[in-house]
Amino acid sequence: MNDSTVVQIIAVVLALALYFLPAILADRRKRVDVLTLALFNACLGWTVLGWLLALYWSLQPNPPQNLAGDVMEKGKVLRMRAFSSALLQRVQKRSTARDRSQK
Repeated sequence: MNDSTVVQIIAVVLALALYFLPAILADRRKRVDVLTLALFNACLGWTVLGWLLALYWSLQPNPPQNLAGDVMEKGKVLRMRAFSSALLQRVQKRSTARDRSQK
């Protein structure tokens, strides 16, 4: 193997690493959708916009695993807080009214 062949092999490896940089970053960051991102990168990475979108996607945090469950849980917590707040106000109102009537 001559020197030019080694340089060409190194150049190809570096070019592929740069091309798949978004997929590599997604894998390193343990994204759950790394396969989808890698396919997107492979298919559209040759366009500058596709590569930039893949890079942006790879740098985003992981999506929640159970989005619907999280929304339901937050709604339940908010309803419980609203109920507690309303109950506390009612108790305070009655307490104030009782104190006034006793005077």
